[in-house]
Amino acid sequence: MCGIVGIYHKNKNVSGEIYDALIQVQHRGQDAAGIATWDKSKMSLHKELGVVTEVFKTSESLSLEGNVGVGHVRYPTAGCSDASEAQPFYSANPVNISLAHNGTLTNSEQTRASLLKTHFCQFNTQSDSEVLLNLFAYELYKTNFRNLKNNHVFTALKNVYQQCEGGYAVVMLVAGVGIVAFRDPNGIRPLVLGKNKDSYMVASESSALTALGYSFVRDVNPGEAIIISEDGELSKKQCSKKENHTPCLFEFVYFSRPDSTIDSISVHKARLRMGDFLGEKILKEYGHLDIDVVIPIPDTSRTSAMQVAYKLGAKYREGFIKNRYIGRTFIMPGQSIRKRSVAHKLSPIEIEFKNKNVLLVDDSIVRGNTSKKIIEMVRKSGANKVFFASAAPPIRYQNVYGIDMPATSELVANGRTVKEVEKFIGADVLVYQELGALKLSAQIGNPKIKNFEDSVFTGEYCTGNVTKEFLKQLEENRLDSSKKE
Repeated sequence: MCGIVGIYHKNKNVSGEIYDALIQVQHRGQDAAGIATWDKSKMSLHKELGVVTEVFKTSESLSLEGNVGVGHVRYPTAGCSDASEAQPFYSANPVNISLAHNGTLTNSEQTRASLLKTHFCQFNTQSDSEVLLNLFAYELYKTNFRNLKNNHVFTALKNVYQQCEGGYAVVMLVAGVGIVAFRDPNGIRPLVLGKNKDSYMVASESSALTALGYSFVRDVNPGEAIIISEDGELSKKQCSKKENHTPCLFEFVYFSRPDSTIDSISVHKARLRMGDFLGEKILKEYGHLDIDVVIPIPDTSRTSAMQVAYKLGAKYREGFIKNRYIGRTFIMPGQSIRKRSVAHKLSPIEIEFKNKNVLLVDDSIVRGNTSKKIIEMVRKSGANKVFFASAAPPIRYQNVYGIDMPATSELVANGRTVKEVEKFIGADVLVYQELGALKLSAQIGNPKIKNFEDSVFTGEYCTGNVTKEFLKQLEENRLDSSKKE
């Protein structure tokens, strides 16, 4: 998962504002960050490994000139964790282009091989984002433009859409054109448009817009491209036929900020409904449990946990102190790093657990090791019983559209029954959300959306073109044994 931003301002450099916007989407990636700007004559670029405040810690790193720019925060879903793969990516052929991408191309290797046959480009990384950049550059070159116009960009993008498979949201700087933003035909990855008096912004989440004083205009439509010119003119075109609009369901479970709205669905309200449905299930099927207190695993599960407590008529308490300087653990490479991070990340407040029957609520269970460690902490704090509830159903399959889930064999629910997962994590009782309830939690916010990208729960990939060979290679790349400890 990554976060992307593009900003146009009428009469000032945008690098500082892009920096502020990237901080608002920092939760979407802490591996690397970068900004590219264009001042009508020169492309400026700065990127490096680290969080935004580390990458841009000097005044020189933010002295990028230009009234249009794009930014990116990254954690690696394709390629490796290396400074060379930090984004935005840059090309000077046929014009200056910088690209920032959130998502995954499922046919990246085939596209790379095809581009190499043209002898038009070279590749310096294993990133599918570089593939996307070179594909667009090649298609733009094929338009045979003399004076580059919007119609050349739209034509190139139409051909890009015909060749790209997967889930993706993209912002680009194209010299002589401005900011170009587009979204995959299924609308899997989010992308929103905002405006204020003198500027436009596109971003992964609406929370970035509101934090910087922009008014939310709308979501970029699936298969749609938007151009914001160097002079602030906005153009749009449907460059690909809309497929079945299937936004990623896991955005609502875990990744997105609760103050964001995605495809007209409030993330906060969706999580409230998750808690309602989960609480109703516990009442119906586990009403015999004597629950003294409901405690969330911070942070994402707080909203759902509050509603679970409300439905059960039980006390809601904060039971953990969280170290804010530890990143999200399931995306960390290597099991030993994750185990140390869990221990450093959460500290239990003993008085909230001692001699109590506790219901812990988390947004989801991925590998199960974090859940297991937390339950051990709670028992050491003196809890009588430890019940565990997940606001999401069992995660049994890989995500191929931009979320760096573990290898399928490392997912705790893969090949295990609920009772077997319950035993693995050490809970007295384990309760999972029903998939239908999770979908409904989001769909109530926008009844026009009939389906969601839910492959991590079902193993069904909405683009319908994910091969066994691709899944096998992905499995090998994502195994902990293949990553550096």
